[in-house]
Amino acid sequence: MTTTTATSIVDTYPHYIAAFETQDPNGLLCIRESRQRGWDAFLKIGLPTARRGNEPWKYTNVAPIAREAFGYAGGLATGNSGITAEQLMQSVPWQDDWTTLVVVDGVYAPELSKMDTNAWKDAGTIIAALPDAIQADAELGESLLGRLADVDEDGFTALNTSFVRDGVGISVPPGGDAGVVHVVYLTTGREQPRGTYPRTLISAGANSKATVIETFAGPEGTRYLTDAVMEAYVREGAQVEHYRLLFEGGDGYHVGISRVEQEKDSRFSSVAIADGSALGRNDFGVRLGGTGAECVLNGLYLTKDSQHIDNYINIDHAEPHGTSRLFYKGILDGQSRAVFGGNVTVRKDAQKTDAQQTDKNLLLSADAEVDSKPSLLIFADDVKCGHGATAGHIDADTVFYMRSRGLDLPTASKILIHAFASEIIDTVELEALREYLDARFQDAIPDADLSLTIGGR
Repeated sequence: MTTTTATSIVDTYPHYIAAFETQDPNGLLCIRESRQRGWDAFLKIGLPTARRGNEPWKYTNVAPIAREAFGYAGGLATGNSGITAEQLMQSVPWQDDWTTLVVVDGVYAPELSKMDTNAWKDAGTIIAALPDAIQADAELGESLLGRLADVDEDGFTALNTSFVRDGVGISVPPGGDAGVVHVVYLTTGREQPRGTYPRTLISAGANSKATVIETFAGPEGTRYLTDAVMEAYVREGAQVEHYRLLFEGGDGYHVGISRVEQEKDSRFSSVAIADGSALGRNDFGVRLGGTGAECVLNGLYLTKDSQHIDNYINIDHAEPHGTSRLFYKGILDGQSRAVFGGNVTVRKDAQKTDAQQTDKNLLLSADAEVDSKPSLLIFADDVKCGHGATAGHIDADTVFYMRSRGLDLPTASKILIHAFASEIIDTVELEALREYLDARFQDAIPDADLSLTIGGR
């Protein structure tokens, strides 16, 4: 981690200082204390702009974010976003039987949210805007908020914590079932450039169940920053199914930090889908801190033009008999670039660990580039671990076969690209969401000149 003096931070980021001072000084004590901890850390470390000695950001340059004077979207007036329920349902996945919470420009929007489902309330589950959730379950604020996402570890985590406002809190009691909870973080671009700082806090009690969808969306033609943090505590025997959907506008910047702690015999699964943003970062860290814990992380990303996506995934096996599966796929077109860093650590006492990680990339353009760096760090001697990474073009023989059956080149290529993506989309267990994502990716497959890249030519 590269440190920066507080004086230089003041000189470099005066807009953040002005925004921090305009925040509401009232509110819950735990949130105000978290903000101050985040701010103190940010004044020490700043943003990770160093190009040397900065391994987590080696292939991703955040200087464009650091140079932009992002204002504080959380200070915008509420209740007049101009977004209608119909517009919202057309821009993000939507099902009437989901519990849906909508945060617009950093402020909870009850008029767009759908909270009329009583099943989870009867079981003692709490799903609400973060301050309300903390008031209903003090543990969320007193001991869970900020415990996994270390403000001293990363400047974006510190910045997000500095501007914690509404966000969403989800607390499921032992044996409870929260059903499907959809959290929508929407940027409107009413005033630009603006920054929003979404915060999702999940606490799944022993033997409980929850399905959580996080959707991040924003407008085209607007430069903005989404700096998001998610923390999830998955207790003994609990099962959490998680989806992270990145549908930002093509000029938006998105940095997402997710941290998960698992206890004994728990299961956490996540599917990360990325289609959009000028620069996107998915920093996902899971610690299997209990015997027999299971973790499954799948991901699919599509980049075009000069877009940049960075997936930085860390899985930490701390106890024995743990299982993890990490499988990401990328589709790259134009002059876009993708980065994949998959790190699996198996600690000395984590015997009988079974861990596999795979990264596959399909290049549709001769100018597209991917940097893939899977790694294993193993300190135990009785494990089954493996990793692999590939990057290539559409197979020429397969295209020839399909064209011999009467398909033209664009049609044959799109079928093959869709089949490549479907391996990840098919892992989505929610049928309605799976159908939505399948249709979205079919529409998003570019009409590229594949004659230059088929078979690597």
